[in-house]
Amino acid sequence: MGYDIAMEPPTPREFVRLRSAAGMRERSLDAARAGIGNECAAVTIRADGDLVGMGRIVGDGATVFQIVDIAVAPDHQGRGLGSRIMDELVSWLEANARPSAFINLIASEPGFYEGFDFETCAPELVGMDFTLPTESESSHAQ
Repeated sequence: MGYDIAMEPPTPREFVRLRSAAGMRERSLDAARAGIGNECAAVTIRADGDLVGMGRIVGDGATVFQIVDIAVAPDHQGRGLGSRIMDELVSWLEANARPSAFINLIASEPGFYEGFDFETCAPELVGMDFTLPTESESSHAQ
């Protein structure tokens, strides 16, 4: 099967669909519409025109970059597509980021990212997240 790799973001609908198919935390279509296109860099992989892989770099474009949304459709996993996505994103960082930039990611599979020279930064640094309550949760609190 042939794959087409491009340095471009997915559409918001494709983004939401692939995150869901890959078992990642859901993002709303409204949020995707607001956010997709604002990244520093993005990679998409398509098979017969359909999105089967993606990854993005977000940040301020100078001091901080975060690799996010690395996803491959389940039917296309195990074919090196995640590595191809990371190769493209790391190449972009090497060409565009300043040496003093903070480059990070949150990993559910740390061993995969270690192959791209990412290191666990704990105990000096610890990844943390914050989730806003949904509208229904907010209305119950009032």
